[in-house]
Amino acid sequence: MKLVKLLANLGYGSRKDVTRLIRNGWLTRRDGSTVGLDDAYTHEDLLVDDEPIDPAQGVLILLNKPIGYTCSTKDPGRVVYDLLPERFRYRNPVLSTVGRLDRDTSGLLMLTDDGQLLHRIISPKAELPKVYEVELAEDLRGDEAALFAAGTLLLESETTPLAPAVMETIDARHARLTLIEGRYHQVRRMFAATGNRVLSLHRSRTGNLDLSGLEPGQWRIVPRDEAEAKLFA
Repeated sequence: MKLVKLLANLGYGSRKDVTRLIRNGWLTRRDGSTVGLDDAYTHEDLLVDDEPIDPAQGVLILLNKPIGYTCSTKDPGRVVYDLLPERFRYRNPVLSTVGRLDRDTSGLLMLTDDGQLLHRIISPKAELPKVYEVELAEDLRGDEAALFAAGTLLLESETTPLAPAVMETIDARHARLTLIEGRYHQVRRMFAATGNRVLSLHRSRTGNLDLSGLEPGQWRIVPRDEAEAKLFA
């Protein structure tokens, strides 16, 4: 792929902007030499303003989403893309969230520009466990774990029971819930079905991928071998 097209696809600017960037000597190799428009290159060797360029198509980003951000690109308020470098908004193919967390839910959110990878992760066949830390408005009744594990709970306005879920009681008003599906506002609706209300909700893990080392608002790129090992192994 030509350098101009590569950098434009990675969101570094229009082709005109990228051409100017290269001609001004802002694209270099790790040894400090500048790169010309028609030069041969190795992706991993390229720097823009002395920073390695972003990975090519197939990137997977892990974000620790704070409360108050939405996953929509059209929301007039704060969106998760505000937490990433601005150029990530302009990648081609587009960078999409892998599922969603609502505005009032924090924690593990993935983004990718790889459509096949996205569908592998969200496919019901994958049955990837998703772990949520839950704070409740009222004390647990005591029968929630058995109810959720039975695979018979039917949410309001739905006709198919939920798949069995595992609940661990932390204390009277805190629980850890592991799901293998992802219906709309599922955790909140599950506890609503027991007469309780979720005060705070945090997704801490998907598969064996967690937020180790990431503070709220921080992100990192997940290498493909790590993604395969922690999500699909």
